[in-house]
Amino acid sequence: MDDYKDKILKVCNASSKNTMMETLEIEYIDVGENYLVAKMPVTPKVHQPDGVLHGGASVALAESVGSMASFIFLDGKKFFVRGLEISANHVKSIREGFVYAKANIVHKGRTTQLWHIRITDAEDTLISLCKLTTISLPRT
Repeated sequence: MDDYKDKILKVCNASSKNTMMETLEIEYIDVGENYLVAKMPVTPKVHQPDGVLHGGASVALAESVGSMASFIFLDGKKFFVRGLEISANHVKSIREGFVYAKANIVHKGRTTQLWHIRITDAEDTLISLCKLTTISLPRT
């Protein structure tokens, strides 16, 4: 199973080259049967002017991990994934360190998927709670 996990994570991380995920230094670090985890460093690059993590950076992290999870849990060669809707509740601020986003599947339909994404700090304290709806459309 570890070889399979490593292979999936390598594919996920390789797909981030020359994208916003690379700019934000998002790294996919764990995958399981119904979840995907990514981490992002909290540095001035992702701060709002008063020195805490920008909510938009949190949402970008959440949509990145949720969309990638849809891609790997569906047949990415047959479908492409797009985000339809995302909502976020930011409950705690953070100035430095890493945040971790874990996307868990809530609904895995043929066309739409619903993801619950918890963003936490290194101590597993909740920073943001997000909900993402994705759509899978056939490649033509």
